[in-house]
Amino acid sequence: MRTPRTPPVRALFAFAIGALAAGPAAAGDQIYEPLSASVQAALSRAIADRGVPDLAFARAEDGVRWLQAMSARLEKRVPEPDVRTELLRTVHYEATRAGLDPQLVLSVIHVESAFRKYAVSLAGARGYMQVMPFWVELIGREEHNLFHLRTNLRYGCTILRHYLDIEKGDLFRALGRYNGALGKAEYPNRVLAAWRGAYRYDGKLR
Repeated sequence: MRTPRTPPVRALFAFAIGALAAGPAAAGDQIYEPLSASVQAALSRAIADRGVPDLAFARAEDGVRWLQAMSARLEKRVPEPDVRTELLRTVHYEATRAGLDPQLVLSVIHVESAFRKYAVSLAGARGYMQVMPFWVELIGREEHNLFHLRTNLRYGCTILRHYLDIEKGDLFRALGRYNGALGKAEYPNRVLAAWRGAYRYDGKLR
């Protein structure tokens, strides 16, 4: 399956309790691969550019409808309305910025962390999109916190876009790379099933 590229791209205690409550994530982890200097520089620029999240809809009412539709689907997983709205706005912004379908990114989060902000995998992947810490050293800065909502989504979307580019738009293989399971069908199929089912949206995205 191919996805065409689109233009551009609490206190410590509370944190610890949240992380422990979340438990390990079920999904796999990105695998370290050496990057060329040019690719590393390009990904670093993508991470550094921190614009203000906004909904990229031509008409405001389309954005409102999208938020309402997606919010209803996430209500059981993310019960706090303000948290849910912030998450959705940020997903939409970061996905659109990276040339990804926002519903695809929601599907990745659904499978990777089940929308648990402080999810940690057995291998150490962190947050909503289960980003491995080595990416901070490769393309980010030491102070970047992968449990921060926008930071996590910025990394995750940038990495998925990178894998899509490597795979020339082959979403199935890109998802396999993202999960560290290239060549295996289970993970891509789970994400694609969520994308076509739970997060399918037939309204206007532009």
